[in-house]
Amino acid sequence: MYCINCGVKLADTEKQCPLCNTTVYHPDLKREEGAPLYPPKKVPAPEVRSRLWMIIITVLFFLPCPTLLLCDLQINKEWTWAGYAIGALALIYELLVLPFWFKRPNPVIFVPCGFAAVGAYLWYINFATAGNWFIRFALPMTAGFCLITTAVVALTRYLKKGRLYVCGGAFMALGGMMLLAEFLLNITFGNIHFIGWSFHPLIALFLLGGLLIFLAICRPARETMERKFFI
Repeated sequence: MYCINCGVKLADTEKQCPLCNTTVYHPDLKREEGAPLYPPKKVPAPEVRSRLWMIIITVLFFLPCPTLLLCDLQINKEWTWAGYAIGALALIYELLVLPFWFKRPNPVIFVPCGFAAVGAYLWYINFATAGNWFIRFALPMTAGFCLITTAVVALTRYLKKGRLYVCGGAFMALGGMMLLAEFLLNITFGNIHFIGWSFHPLIALFLLGGLLIFLAICRPARETMERKFFI
């Protein structure tokens, strides 16, 4: 028998370690049971999510909306900047508060819902400013980032292995999105000249994604990195 604290060898009759005074635990010795944590036939009530705080937070979020609208109408005699403020409050509420209404919010569902809310807010800005950039630029960019983020969240949530492949592929896809962003910017805003700034993040993200995929394939290299960076 050995001491669980310092590891010194002990006799079977020892009740206390002579070196560090640690009480010796012997699995064959019966130990007295302590008092029960709860009275018999009584268990603590299950924790219930209080919806009162959620209602209060919701009211605080949308309470300024009528005030903003009335101020906008009184100053400008029409709906101008109030829509941007109310839309921003609604967007923040959907991203940060709405998931907490659910006991176990599923990110695979809320991530695309969040991107849909961002897209709706961008559409409103495009409509309010009489722009023509939503369909050509904002919609495809939002949809692209939504697909990449949702795929990463779903794969990392439901797959126990292969996360390095997922992250590597995500970085490469983001690099492709940079190239698409520059292309759409040139088409949408009339700058036909292809500048080429997107190649810099494209190359960097492809190299980073390739490194992660290489580490996923090469086990010795992965283990070396884990030992070196304590991951």
